[in-house]
Amino acid sequence: MAKLGKRTRAAREAFAGKEDITVEEAVALIKGNANAKFDESIEIAMNLGVDPRHADQMVRGTVTLPNGTGKSVRVAVFARGAKAEEAQAAGADIVGAEDLMETVQGGTIEFDRCIATPDMMPVVGRLGKVLGPRNLMPNPKVGTVTMDVKEAVEAAKGGQVTFRAEKAGVVHAGIGKVSFDADKLAENIRAFVDAVSKAKPAGAKGAYMKRVSLSSTMGPGVSVSVDSATGN
Repeated sequence: MAKLGKRTRAAREAFAGKEDITVEEAVALIKGNANAKFDESIEIAMNLGVDPRHADQMVRGTVTLPNGTGKSVRVAVFARGAKAEEAQAAGADIVGAEDLMETVQGGTIEFDRCIATPDMMPVVGRLGKVLGPRNLMPNPKVGTVTMDVKEAVEAAKGGQVTFRAEKAGVVHAGIGKVSFDADKLAENIRAFVDAVSKAKPAGAKGAYMKRVSLSSTMGPGVSVSVDSATGN
């Protein structure tokens, strides 16, 4: 069994016995024990009472965090002509059409968000097996298939987060950095939880939000009271 480092042992001891605490307590605990040499991200994971294998139980959506994510987001846009120029002017990192499709097919994916105009979907559709598993496939339900390229690019750059339930019914996302003020992190957390709450599908039965956990990039996780996370 691998020997734990001093920092890891200290973090685990600090988190021991802490369960279902308030958002504010969890943020303070994580910030106080994040000792990496870089600005760690803070992640949220939510276990939901859904089975995404059924279409009427899929959970997906977007939310613009009030205080941003602290992360630089690389945006790719599939567009031609005037819309391609609009994307570049809005700050898109990569803009293309068939040429971009070939680049992605070749295994080069140097972006975190993918946007497409509706007319480009026949081209983008060929990349389903590549972009789908990475949750990068443009989708009109989350605003990434749109003619309003400028707004979509600016939203992606400005702290918009997309979420989608995985096979086990888990939704996760980055909601800020350890360097953020505690109150700003708490505000981001509740904004994200609220968005997931509003995305509850018609087919969900029983308890919808089962568990909410927070963690930093290099730290242990801690469970948060669902009532505190939802502001109840």
